[in-house]
Amino acid sequence: MNDLSFPVPLWVWAAVTVGICVMLAVDLIAHRDNHVIGFKEAAIWSSIWIAIGLGFGLILLAWQGGEVSSTYYAGYLIEKALSIDNVFVFALVFSFFAVPDAYQHKVLFWGVLGALAARLVFIFVGAELLQVFFWTAYLFGAFLIWTGWKMAVSKDEEVHPDRNPVVRLVKKLIPTDPKFHGDKFFIRRNGKRIATLLFVVLVAVEATDLIFAVDSVAAVLAITTNTFLVWTANAFAVLGLRSLYFCLAGLLRRFAYLHYGLAVLLAFAGVKLILSETPVGKLPIPLTLGVIAATITVSIAWSLIATRNQLADTADVPATAGTAPADDRGDETAPAPDQPAARGTHGKESP
Repeated sequence: MNDLSFPVPLWVWAAVTVGICVMLAVDLIAHRDNHVIGFKEAAIWSSIWIAIGLGFGLILLAWQGGEVSSTYYAGYLIEKALSIDNVFVFALVFSFFAVPDAYQHKVLFWGVLGALAARLVFIFVGAELLQVFFWTAYLFGAFLIWTGWKMAVSKDEEVHPDRNPVVRLVKKLIPTDPKFHGDKFFIRRNGKRIATLLFVVLVAVEATDLIFAVDSVAAVLAITTNTFLVWTANAFAVLGLRSLYFCLAGLLRRFAYLHYGLAVLLAFAGVKLILSETPVGKLPIPLTLGVIAATITVSIAWSLIATRNQLADTADVPATAGTAPADDRGDETAPAPDQPAARGTHGKESP
């Protein structure tokens, strides 16, 4: 197993954590109003987050050398690629609930916070299991291979957010108003606290990301069990998820074959994890990095070439143009235009 053990002082963990919190605060302040985020703004912010993620790899290069930096980049790339699949499902959730464009960014912001918390837990638990029980590598590896296969064959599988058990449980436990009330998650009515439809959407997004978190964390643990590298690769990839959504949501139909590439990456990670506990041993990081980069490049290029006759609307328009912001009464919830079908969320029922 490639654990790449090196001392990480407590102050480094603290500095990275504070840095992530600062970036989240900057993102929140920059989008504190309910304006509709267009392609140009989303592209700028996506570029900023990607630059920060790549820049952290250079810091690791100067601090710990090439192998550590390459391992981080391998984890970051596979996380960034898998996050695109999140975008497909988020688009489906927003379209299903007809979420006004102006309120989508708030849901995604809190969704990112939940994603970071879930990944932090999965990282430490998963890394500890792999370190203590060698046979868990076979279980995680088989899980990733199965997940990759399901992703490849479940392209046209429909996903119904309202059928998600977590969403249904929330509706049973918490009094819910079936309308939007501005950007509020809760309102008070007759002295009682009532959840709005926007809160139900947030629950759907969080429940979806729990599924992706298991897959993505397992995929990075196949590259290294160093918790610092796994955490930073996940954190810097997820930080830009909100901007990535608004940047790519209008172009989703162009990524028709990306899910095949993601399926290959998950299966490759599974094989790599299993081989790490056999006489073959861990695969070289340069090989891993090359396979990840080549798979992402080929699948995206294949998709763009196959859909070159489709007009990709890159104008500065909202990702799901057509959803008018709801007023405080929640009267206007006109459905958004059709979004591309989700990739089956790895073959599992999810929102």
